[in-house]
Amino acid sequence: MENAAPTLIGSVQRALRLLEAVGEHRQGATAKQLARKAGLPLATTYHLLRTLTHEGYLRRVDGAYVHGEAVGALGRHREVREGRDAISGALDRLRQELGAATYFATYRDGELEVVDVSEAPGTVAVEEWADFRATGNAHAIGQCLLGQLDREGRLDYLSRHRPQSLTRRTVTDSTTLLRRLEARHPGRPVLEQQEYLAGVVCAAVPIMVGAAVCTIALSLPVAQAHRLPATADRLATRVGAVVDRLSFTI
Repeated sequence: MENAAPTLIGSVQRALRLLEAVGEHRQGATAKQLARKAGLPLATTYHLLRTLTHEGYLRRVDGAYVHGEAVGALGRHREVREGRDAISGALDRLRQELGAATYFATYRDGELEVVDVSEAPGTVAVEEWADFRATGNAHAIGQCLLGQLDREGRLDYLSRHRPQSLTRRTVTDSTTLLRRLEARHPGRPVLEQQEYLAGVVCAAVPIMVGAAVCTIALSLPVAQAHRLPATADRLATRVGAVVDRLSFTI
């Protein structure tokens, strides 16, 4: 049986033709000009223009129509999606190469955010049993991101998220934690052993993607703790090439 022709929604097609027509007139175009350009009846054009203007895709300026903010937002959404796809692909490659679950995280608007995680059978990611955002004192991702902030930024975070005791290894004294963060070498991986979750060791490498403070991290079961320093160093040597290919939009 031949494949059925796809169902096309005429009103959507006509609206897209109008948006394309507006894009060809940098100074804007009138409804009559757009109707002629798009090959649409004037009444249909007026109806679609009202709808597109109401939804923010067009603006009417001195009787002419120009693209609205919503059109720009579509492009930004695409950039974000493409950036996230690049991150996901990079994490998958690193996971396969390093034999460890991998993570990408950033510090945005005063909060820690794990953007993406790559895991597979045999390289399972850490279970988020305590909110990653509020427990930056306890895990490698948080320590790495906080370590890239200035003292004021660290104090701001700790004033809103007081250090929590999650395992017997967790550092909860703010003064001790601040000294520890300040003593870290800027380019070296952060190593964390069972501070967030017993049975798991982690490492995080500090990176900058544009102006964004970020990190790429990995985790291993404690039975493979002997691999952590060397695997963290391998990650550190790889992130430069990875960052060059990323276009992460905050």
